Amino acid sequence: MDKNFDIVFLDEAFEFLSGLDKKHYEKILFNIRKAQIDRDPELFKKLKDEIWELRTLYQGFQYRLLAFWDKSDSQNTLVISTHGFIKKRSKVPDNEIQKANQLMIKYFEDKEKLKTKKR
Repeated sequence: MDKNFDIVFLDEAFEFLSGLDKKHYEKILFNIRKAQIDRDPELFKKLKDEIWELRTLYQGFQYRLLAFWDKSDSQNTLVISTHGFIKKRSKVPDNEIQKANQLMIKYFEDKEKLKTKKR
């Protein structure tokens, strides 16, 4: 099956995943693989503006990885995961969305700087 997108984990997302119990980490990756193939809002859903969430409920924990789309390369659609957290309430906290927005802005600024250097 074809994937709808590839995923890139920024440092904070990678660190979050690395700090989890192996079975929890594997369940999150399993759900991400499912979301790459099947459009399921239980796994991958838009939150606000450009910010999306990758969702996993496992053994009573609600794991969230916030992310945004990078469609600047016509060959390869990317979802960039900014960071993760364990959700305790039904609503994603605004500070987590703001953090994802700030990381998205920095990502595109850094990408533009690299592009400028290569010219």
